[in-house]
Amino acid sequence: MPTLMRRGTLALAAALVTALAAACAPGSSNDEPEAKAPSAISTDVAKAGNVTLTVWDQEVQGGQKKQIEELNKRFQAKYPNVKINRVSRSFTDLQKTLRLALSGDEPPDVVEANQGYAAMAQFVKAGMLLPLDSYDAAYGWKKRYPKGLIELNSVTKDGKLIGSGSLYGVSLNGEIVGLYYNKEKLSKLGIQPPRTWAEFDQALATAKGKGETPIAFGNVEKLPAMQLYGIVQDGLVPKENVRKLVFGSGGAWTDAPNVQAAQKLADWGRQGYFTKDANAVKWDDTPVNFAKGEGVFMFGGTWWAPDLNDSMKDKVGFMLPPPAQAGAPTATMGGESLPWAITSKSKHPDVAAAYINFITSPEAMDVSVETGNLPVLQAPSKQPSAALMKEVSAAWATLSKDDGTTPYIDYATPTFTDAFGGPLQKLVAGQATAQEVMKAAQDDYAAFQQKK
Repeated sequence: MPTLMRRGTLALAAALVTALAAACAPGSSNDEPEAKAPSAISTDVAKAGNVTLTVWDQEVQGGQKKQIEELNKRFQAKYPNVKINRVSRSFTDLQKTLRLALSGDEPPDVVEANQGYAAMAQFVKAGMLLPLDSYDAAYGWKKRYPKGLIELNSVTKDGKLIGSGSLYGVSLNGEIVGLYYNKEKLSKLGIQPPRTWAEFDQALATAKGKGETPIAFGNVEKLPAMQLYGIVQDGLVPKENVRKLVFGSGGAWTDAPNVQAAQKLADWGRQGYFTKDANAVKWDDTPVNFAKGEGVFMFGGTWWAPDLNDSMKDKVGFMLPPPAQAGAPTATMGGESLPWAITSKSKHPDVAAAYINFITSPEAMDVSVETGNLPVLQAPSKQPSAALMKEVSAAWATLSKDDGTTPYIDYATPTFTDAFGGPLQKLVAGQATAQEVMKAAQDDYAAFQQKK
């Protein structure tokens, strides 16, 4: 999420990345934490004595908040000797403050550290997070999770490569960035949920012609435009090419299909398909406005689904982005929520690991369903009851079956949110061309690849 976000989003400010390189930052030479030998760890929380475990999370929205509150309650009931000191912040605020907290003398024990080069890789490079390999040996996370999801939370010790190396976090929820639609508005407009991108373009034109805002869209934070770009890109570019590009193993942002995706966003902006003055609307306000009736469609993550279900009931639907050809497999950004990680200076790493194991256990997947969320692994005994959550669950199953998940594109470099997100703001406002925007993305990408 980014969370993102989630999210979902999903990247840290460039100034904080720069601060990481300062000589006083931990982990710059021999300070990287080492995983304990399996024999040196303890899984017996009851014998840890009285412990206050400080946990920083970004689970502030309705369903996510209910989920973590319930899991914390159950963990403390199971282990009365542990008190959880929960600090919750919005995704954006967490990203702004987390690095400073990790570099201090009294960091939290457990944090949600976003995947990618901008966050987790930088924290690992600085020695701020504890490798979890020894705890995995005790709890079996790599056996529980598919290889692809484990790789999303893995980084090499030097922070130079994501997708391999040691495990640094474990996630609770699954994520899809898909297409929400207002069923009531579609009915009044005589529109069916689109089966192809061509049908979607026709639906946008129809909605605009009848006085509706076709796409609810807020883009103050720049990440929303990056996610929207990524969705369009996934409809034009083979998923393996997108994966290689984001992870730095092939391709260029200036390749013709990538420029074509940017041109589609420019066209939508020029045609007036977005919320008016979208660059002045906050990301988190977008689903609120959509629930109030602004917009026929809205691209967004499944982390919004619980609140939309509460506010819109049967009026809201969810689907994967349409393919180019009806019935063809589709791809879109997603994977898993922000991983729970242990800080290298935690005074209670064994208890922290037990906590992470508990809140990502099969029991936790049931709680995820019960609170209207999308569990990253199949829940053992619970199924969603609300229509929207059934649609989200079915979309996740389809995407998983088709191996259709692509990474969030802000993973590409530590500064991509500004380097690409800023130009995208100009693109949707009609102040930059698709070629100019993609050149800016490629310049930042090439510079990072050269330094890596």
